[in-house]
Amino acid sequence: MDKNLLKLNGIKPILVLIGILTIVEGAAIILQAKWLAEIIASLYNGNTFQEQYVKIILFLLAFLGRHFLHTVQQNIATSFAEKTSKELRFHLMQKLFELGPKYTKKQGSGNIATLVLEGVTQYRTYLELFLPRMLATGVIPGMIILFVYWNDWLSGVILTVTMPILIVFLILVGMAASSQMDRQLATYKVLSNHFLDSLRGLETLKFLGRSRQHSEKIEKVSEQYRGATMKTLRLAFLSSFSLDFFTSLSVAVVAVNLGLRLINGELVLLPALMILILAPEFFLPVRMVGADFHATLDGKEAGEAIQQIIQIPTPEQGTGQSISLGDKPSLAFHNVAFHHRPEEAVTLKNLSFMIDGYKKIGIVGESGAGKSTLINLLSGFSNHCNGTISLNGDAIPSLMADEWRQLTTYIPQSPYIFSMTLRENIAFYHPEATDEEIIQALKATGLYDIFTTFPNGLDEVLGDGGRNLSGGQEQRIALARAFLTNRKIMLLDEPTSHLDIETEFELKETMLPLFSDKLVFLATHRLHWMKDMDYIFVMNQGEIVETGTHEELMVAKGYYYKLLQQ
Repeated sequence: MDKNLLKLNGIKPILVLIGILTIVEGAAIILQAKWLAEIIASLYNGNTFQEQYVKIILFLLAFLGRHFLHTVQQNIATSFAEKTSKELRFHLMQKLFELGPKYTKKQGSGNIATLVLEGVTQYRTYLELFLPRMLATGVIPGMIILFVYWNDWLSGVILTVTMPILIVFLILVGMAASSQMDRQLATYKVLSNHFLDSLRGLETLKFLGRSRQHSEKIEKVSEQYRGATMKTLRLAFLSSFSLDFFTSLSVAVVAVNLGLRLINGELVLLPALMILILAPEFFLPVRMVGADFHATLDGKEAGEAIQQIIQIPTPEQGTGQSISLGDKPSLAFHNVAFHHRPEEAVTLKNLSFMIDGYKKIGIVGESGAGKSTLINLLSGFSNHCNGTISLNGDAIPSLMADEWRQLTTYIPQSPYIFSMTLRENIAFYHPEATDEEIIQALKATGLYDIFTTFPNGLDEVLGDGGRNLSGGQEQRIALARAFLTNRKIMLLDEPTSHLDIETEFELKETMLPLFSDKLVFLATHRLHWMKDMDYIFVMNQGEIVETGTHEELMVAKGYYYKLLQQ
């Protein structure tokens, strides 16, 4: 049994309810076998068919009751699985937002998307199949074996001896299947990440004339996944055949023993028939678990992967204090340091600065200097490991707090455009916005002229399956979202690095007015922005090596001056 199952919200009452229904179902199976055996034995002994009407009705009631109870159990499990999968997807998305884009980038966006969409669905299937099977395997064979012992101890011994053989076989198959499934899941992660990255870059590959060459890589990755899948299926078919073979052999041993004892007069017909009817029922729950094992193993693996993400520790989301910026906010870092993992080298070290009021702060440095890491820290996507962060003179335990995140707008290098309408894309963080407010955001970000060319206006579908946008237009969508939310802190991580210089200067004219009366942190390697910044942080190897205005740093002729000369 999966140890994480008992941690699911509300599972214990469900297990109790299904357990009670399983006990009643087990009783119905035994009564069904008893009455059927009595009917056959009576007819064999010469009694008329009319004399069996009562037992026939009782048998039919037990038969129908058994299947009715099984259906009720399955419906309860399905309802619980549906509810749990929705909660799991919500908690997973919440945790992914807490961990931020850095974690998604590390794990692979294709892998994360597959886990959120397909993984949760597979886990739901695992729950709705496994819960009834697990309880049936634990309850029904025990009830049947006690009834068999009550009627014939020798048949009970045979069933008791043969059952562990099946269980040991299932354990061995499970270990082999789990190992194979891990390999298949690993290749699936590679395939999903590779496919999504290829899809995003398909236009670029085609433009560069490399699409045909890249198709060979896709074929190679797909072939690896096909091979892993076929190995898993081969193991599944082999285990199913072996399980059916051992089950049939066990039932045959019981039948031969009963037949020989009947011939020798050591046993009468009625108990022999009851035991013979119950023998397949004794092994049926184990067979069902074996049959569903491979169908649900991917769901179990997906559930474990999701739980690992959800259980990643993050700092407390509440700071215990009210966070507000006020008319003149003051943000200070005192010897702040950051590393991705405790065993890794420090990425940011000895960061100390103080910003008073709403200003535009430029963050520059060579690639790998720590610009994006600092933006992630300011965005609340990462937590500092040493030092103190203060806001308006009060120390903040962590910027990974909902109160801080509600004040910030993060604009990455490549904003994500959802497969939704223009209205829904712009109002993503402010869904109650009116059409007038959305149009105002379009005008403020230079999108209005483009909007007027859309046949469906605000209902124009963007993204996959809809209208494609240029890189500059996607950035304007992100700016329109920021304009609509009107949060006072803007954090931009290389927002124009993938744009041509003409598009960048055009976008710059739109962005600068949006920066007024806001605390802006702009990380970029394009230094022409720095003339419009109020203050500049120059970074090198995770440290701030220079600070000042563009004019001050030019006069100092230090590291910033050298960057401009490159």
